[in-house]
Amino acid sequence: MTVQIAYTRRPLARRNTRGRLAALGPSQFEGYASLFGVADGVGDVVAPGAFAASLRRRGPDQVRMLYQHFPHAPIGVWEEIAEDRTGLYVRGRLVDEVEQSRDVRALLAEGALNGLSIGFRTLRARRGVPGGRILQEVELWEISVVTFPLLAGSTVTAIGAPDDGLARMFRQAGAVFRAPA
Repeated sequence: MTVQIAYTRRPLARRNTRGRLAALGPSQFEGYASLFGVADGVGDVVAPGAFAASLRRRGPDQVRMLYQHFPHAPIGVWEEIAEDRTGLYVRGRLVDEVEQSRDVRALLAEGALNGLSIGFRTLRARRGVPGGRILQEVELWEISVVTFPLLAGSTVTAIGAPDDGLARMFRQAGAVFRAPA
């Protein structure tokens, strides 16, 4: 009996994401809390523009950063929340004075934790694929750092590095070379 193994090659997905020229601070991170047009674990799909009205009503300072959706566990503040072509882009800062935040930062740095998940109330939706909805307008309440996001791909994409003396020295040296003579 001959066993044949068939290999299939999955096409790579192309995603355009924001490029950053400024470095993230040691307690900052960024990523996508939601992706447009991608079904989550229960079949719901967020439509582009679904967060727009909510973000106009409530700025980033009114959207809570929680750990695992626990309302008693705020861990930081959101500095930027914006819709782009990909989804809901977020940049936040963990509060160093909170013990859970220090734990989350260490877990993010090691890659043991990297999921993001949104807490919201549906304001307007229509039926999508069987069992799912297309969310057209939602009221965003909170965004959590989680272990297992319901929407695959809603993850932290970058974290700030600790500010060490060597990096500071290189920045200072670069400023000297860029200074006009």
